[in-house]
Amino acid sequence: MIAIIGAIIVIASVLGGFMMAGGKPGSLIVVSEFVVICGAAFGAMVIMAPKKVLIDMVKQILGVLKGSPYNKAAYDELFKALYELFMLGRRNGMVALEEHVTNPEASSIFSKYPIFLKNHHAVDLLCGALRPIIDGKVKPDQLKLLLDMEIEKFEEDHHNPIDVLNKTSDAMPGFGIVAAVLGIVITMGSIAGPIEEIGHHVASALVGTFLGILISYGFLGPLAVNMGFMGLAEMTYIKCISSSVVGFANGMAPIMAVEVARRSLSSDVKPSAEELENMLKGAAK
Repeated sequence: MIAIIGAIIVIASVLGGFMMAGGKPGSLIVVSEFVVICGAAFGAMVIMAPKKVLIDMVKQILGVLKGSPYNKAAYDELFKALYELFMLGRRNGMVALEEHVTNPEASSIFSKYPIFLKNHHAVDLLCGALRPIIDGKVKPDQLKLLLDMEIEKFEEDHHNPIDVLNKTSDAMPGFGIVAAVLGIVITMGSIAGPIEEIGHHVASALVGTFLGILISYGFLGPLAVNMGFMGLAEMTYIKCISSSVVGFANGMAPIMAVEVARRSLSSDVKPSAEELENMLKGAAK
């Protein structure tokens, strides 16, 4: 939602200043220039990126428009879910977690925390981290290496769409020049015509340059930066799960394993030690 507000401010500022100088907004709407610039940019993305990266880019852009889901409520649910799992594993043995890990959608623990359950990446990571420990295929001191490799790959997959969008943003002024040159070609073809027609063609050509620069620095560049921050928030959430599970697998008490995760958070989503203790007491009841 914040990204949408920012886009509105950009458009309002540009059009407002243009109108204050006596310009007419309608003169900036040149459909042919949009087709050249946006079509060429999309074609360039198709050339440079695999299908999966393009799909991930669309998902990340939609995520930016919706806003970050990794707020205080999301972390509260995560801590409670982790604590309940860890307490069950400590009381009844790790085998007691098997039904929850095998089928998280039907888990009596996960069903209490809909925000966490909706995050398929987080659920898959948590279940995938606990499953080899339950099965005895991995020793606790080997778990961190496995999770670090998975997180590294996850981070790479998230960063690829940002790289593609950044490169497209850098290319937009160039595509604007292409559109402007095409406009000048049309202008030169009608050089013998009325002066009003020539002026119209020149203005349309200049709109191409304007659009290329505006789309690059006003929208695509900032969008890529925001996607980076969204990725950072998601990675913090994922690493929170990883550090907590590794701590518990290596013998930490459930509340201390959750405390390890809490200490890695930034102040805007980080509960105090007292808040965490009260929260976990409520979950235990």
